[in-house]
Amino acid sequence: MGFLSSLFSSSKKEDTSSEEKPKEDLKNFDILKYDGIRAMQMRQVGYAIKCFQKALEIESDFETMNNLVNAYVLVGEPESALGVIDEMFLIEPEHIQTLLARVNILFHLDRDGDAVSTCDKAIELEPDNHIAWFLRAKAKRAIKNHAEAIEDVSQAITLKEDFADGFLLRSEIFLLMEEGEKALEDVNKVISLVEEGEETAHLLRGRIYELLGNEEDAANEYREVLDLNPFNEQAYLLAGKLMVTRQKYDEAMAIYDEALEHVESFAKAYVMRGKLKELTGDKEGAEEDLRMAAELEPEGGEEGKTGQADFDNMYKGGLF
Repeated sequence: MGFLSSLFSSSKKEDTSSEEKPKEDLKNFDILKYDGIRAMQMRQVGYAIKCFQKALEIESDFETMNNLVNAYVLVGEPESALGVIDEMFLIEPEHIQTLLARVNILFHLDRDGDAVSTCDKAIELEPDNHIAWFLRAKAKRAIKNHAEAIEDVSQAITLKEDFADGFLLRSEIFLLMEEGEKALEDVNKVISLVEEGEETAHLLRGRIYELLGNEEDAANEYREVLDLNPFNEQAYLLAGKLMVTRQKYDEAMAIYDEALEHVESFAKAYVMRGKLKELTGDKEGAEEDLRMAAELEPEGGEEGKTGQADFDNMYKGGLF
């Protein structure tokens, strides 16, 4: 990896003949590209980015651009990744995988409208690509165009009948539309398709049971998830919320206690337990829990400390 360092630091110009220059450039490009790949394998992503950037100054290589996109994503720089993706389109303007990668980066940037447009292009090029239809459904859900999102994800499922992610997404959208029976049918299909113990589907089925008024089955779903994974934070929050809405405060308290036994840094559980203690008259305990939440998450913890977050609203889905 010292080669890259020498390129960055050397101010002395090499005396390379015009005939040798292309060979030297090709050699340098290969060294930089494969140094970058090795750096990625060694999780030295910052160094890999420098390698790929320097290599691309020598040659606009599609594979190296793709590696640079992946590196930018790993270090949380989606805007930089998007810039490279757009350069890749100048080389291969109809490359489907690049289009789909662009959509996922746009999701990171909360540019859901642009994601729809990019999916439009992918579907135009490959109308039988079920992932393109699926991603467009996700984008339309994000912009709250639920009816069209259902149409798109249904098309994805038509193209791939065992598409578990498609059924899961459609179930989530039906839940948002408060069409509980349809949502339940789809999530049951997911559970039949994936191996036993799929946590996301059971959490979703619990929420659907709540919508349908079947609170006992909802509680059982959340407990099943916690039996499978006692570190699932969302399951604790949903289970605790359900017990509070049923005014089973002792059971809710036990759930939050259990959550904090398994995840000591769980700030939201401290907030929920603190609010519950406040509701049940334990003001000293409430203050202690909200203080702990503030220490764990200084930005979000103040919300619990000052009481700005309304307790009832927190239990109407605001956390999720």
